[in-house]
Amino acid sequence: MTTILAALENLVLVVESSKDGWKVKEPLKGQKPSSMAFDPEHPQRAYCGTSDNGLWKTDNNGQTWEKTSLQVSNSSIMSISVSPIEKGEDGFNKLFVGMEPSLIYTSSDGGQTWEKIDEFNKLPSHSTWSFPPRPSTHHVRWIEPDVNRKDYLFVAIEAGALIKTFDGGQTWIDRIENSPYDTHTLRTHKKAPQRLYSSAGDGYFESQDYGASWKKLDQGLGQHTYLLGIAVNSDDPENIIISAASNAWQAHYRQDSESFVYRRSYDIHDSDKRWTLTTDGLPESKGTIISMIESNPKIKDEFYCLNNRGIYCSKDSGISWDVLDIPWTKEYHLQHPWALAVKE
Repeated sequence: MTTILAALENLVLVVESSKDGWKVKEPLKGQKPSSMAFDPEHPQRAYCGTSDNGLWKTDNNGQTWEKTSLQVSNSSIMSISVSPIEKGEDGFNKLFVGMEPSLIYTSSDGGQTWEKIDEFNKLPSHSTWSFPPRPSTHHVRWIEPDVNRKDYLFVAIEAGALIKTFDGGQTWIDRIENSPYDTHTLRTHKKAPQRLYSSAGDGYFESQDYGASWKKLDQGLGQHTYLLGIAVNSDDPENIIISAASNAWQAHYRQDSESFVYRRSYDIHDSDKRWTLTTDGLPESKGTIISMIESNPKIKDEFYCLNNRGIYCSKDSGISWDVLDIPWTKEYHLQHPWALAVKE
């Protein structure tokens, strides 16, 4: 059974597959969800971060939710990640929560107790970090625990730096020259050790050496180099899907939204690894707020895409898409998508 958690501006959709089609529930209505994640080793557990009401958890696949003990005044939750390999207590994997202003809280017991990580705020580049819509602050936009090595953690600060730690957050390594400045989503892959995939406001970047060097790979994107979502085929590290726009305004603001989805897959004849626009089954670009993208962690070639027009699924590595047959109200059309999580 596939379970999808889709966060819009003021509600979460829990979408589950069944023999009779897709079933949908609307828990946490009225909240402002910002981020979501499943615990890969604890099948019924998932987390939802909100911008103004703390961190929530479920132990029944999203049917009901309760608040965790994490309460931080004057802060918003901006990102959540669960390590796929670092196990904690009671069967839960290690949980990371990114905040605005920039802090990280981590829990090894499913969110009962917490440890604060803030040493990265002492990095030299810290004085330059600033989020354009709220220039007096910045936040932890993405946390990526490496899927291959314990204690390897990559953190995107919006905006200003992609930083890393190889000892679980005790010491930090600052951004380097030619690295992505405004990473929105970062991925690692179990079949590609040391490889980092960065979908950033300043384009698409890859590293093959855990961020010691970077290469910008925008061929085929044209003017659509403001990127948000990225997912990598769970079985093929060369098959990548991204969401893109010409600029932040067209990506995020409903009145003028125009966004696109691109794919890339290894072709021995295409050494440049060009991006290809994918449109088959997706909504028209005009009026579509930039999409959140996820791959199915257990089924190869399967991807999911969330935007204000619906939830879409591709089973052929992103070449063609089908909209999920679920009710999609006018209210959903008017809301910005903020997070997507998929579990099989």
